[in-house]
Amino acid sequence: MSEADVKQGRRPRLMRRPTVRTAILAAVIALTGLALIVSGWVAAQLQSLRVDARIDDDLAASAEEFRVLATVGIDPETGEPFTSPEDLVRTAMERIIPSRNEGVLGVVGGEIRYTSRGAPLPLEDDPDLIAQLEPYVTAEEAQFVTITTDVTTYRVAIVPVRTAPDGSLAEGPDDAAPAFDSVASLVMAYDVDAERAEFNEVFVIYAWVGAAALLVVAVVGWVVSGRLLRPVRVLADTARRIGREDLAERIPVTGSDDLANMTSSVNEMLDRIEIAFDSQSRLVGDVSHELRTPLTIVRGHLELMDADDPADAREVRALVLDEVARMNRVVSDLSTLAAVERPDFVRRDELDLGTLTDDVFDKAVALGHREWELDERATGSADIDRERLTQAWLQLVANAVKFTQPGTRISLGSAISAGRARIWVTDAGPGVPEADHERIFERFERAGQNTVPGSGLGLTIVRAIAQAHGGDVAVSSTLGEGATFTVDFPAHLPPTHPVDQDHPQEAP
Repeated sequence: MSEADVKQGRRPRLMRRPTVRTAILAAVIALTGLALIVSGWVAAQLQSLRVDARIDDDLAASAEEFRVLATVGIDPETGEPFTSPEDLVRTAMERIIPSRNEGVLGVVGGEIRYTSRGAPLPLEDDPDLIAQLEPYVTAEEAQFVTITTDVTTYRVAIVPVRTAPDGSLAEGPDDAAPAFDSVASLVMAYDVDAERAEFNEVFVIYAWVGAAALLVVAVVGWVVSGRLLRPVRVLADTARRIGREDLAERIPVTGSDDLANMTSSVNEMLDRIEIAFDSQSRLVGDVSHELRTPLTIVRGHLELMDADDPADAREVRALVLDEVARMNRVVSDLSTLAAVERPDFVRRDELDLGTLTDDVFDKAVALGHREWELDERATGSADIDRERLTQAWLQLVANAVKFTQPGTRISLGSAISAGRARIWVTDAGPGVPEADHERIFERFERAGQNTVPGSGLGLTIVRAIAQAHGGDVAVSSTLGEGATFTVDFPAHLPPTHPVDQDHPQEAP
């Protein structure tokens, strides 16, 4: 976006995301193209191996015929067995008819003596080949080698034969004598590149056919995907019109295919969402009413109470009034949690965590007839919101009282270590199933079978307060033995941003 566009207030252009139709078509084309390429490559490799194997088989058969001629053959000029390597090579050359892309040479004493007239592959015209053949034509045994020159790549069979001291012909190191009169070699070679080029033409045709097939797949895929996805577009357009203020509209269901099933599922989901919104609104109203009414009554009675012990009455009155004010703030915060969280959700200050522990313990013992214990008392200060942290701590205590029987042990504790503060509540109640360890902190969720009265917002508020302090709350539990809820947060943390329940802040 240019500077002129910014000055004129133009909105930046947003890149369009690929549609489902485009994504499906791209995937189909990519998979089809990959399949064509892989299948073509595999076929080419297999065919290349077959060509190489055929060349080797032809050369091996020709070499074997030459050995048989040397062993049991008769010289047509003398009518006797061959005694001269040169005569043997000449006779073999006369009988061999080179096939396509094949050439034959007769080498005597390291020099080319015979060539095949009209051979498809004139080996003698490639001096680089002749130079590389020199070590093999005087070797002691037959060899099959691949030789590459500027002209092409050859697959060559060299079969040397020599005269033994007794005048017979010998081939190979086992029969060769330390000294011999003469040596000759029959050289047969195939042009490997030319052999492979013939079937490569087939794969060029295959490539053009594959490209045409890919184009056909693209066109057909575009048309078919458009027809298949049209109901999805209708579904998306209708769902887009259904807002939070109008949850009564439903998407029309047509047909009985998978898209119809999906539409029905979306409508069912909208039904559940509508019920959930109604339930949430009713619950917030009920919680606000149920908390405000008893608190107002308690506050009025305490303000008018006439105690025999003035000092004790003043202390109790101050404590209860403090709790009443705090609970009124809880009511206000429940409405905030149901709508938008305020930026002043917490107001931190440096306070002594040990003193707060004593205050919370004094308030906790009045919540029920339990065996109260103080596990540990923190030493040191932390940046905390006194009322909010008290609210979270007593909410955990209230939960422990709710799920335990009179006389059951409940312990509280606090600690500061390695720059982090922890507060906890431990009870000896029924415990929390492992599957519910995270679910119970979500809004309107409760542990167990919901047999214990409650709104399902208490632990959600605890987590919100913990995250507003830069930490979190966790539970560890053993079924039948009890549970421990721990709030862990940095002891000192700069002011945080407002808490976002949908995107909770993470502890540093």
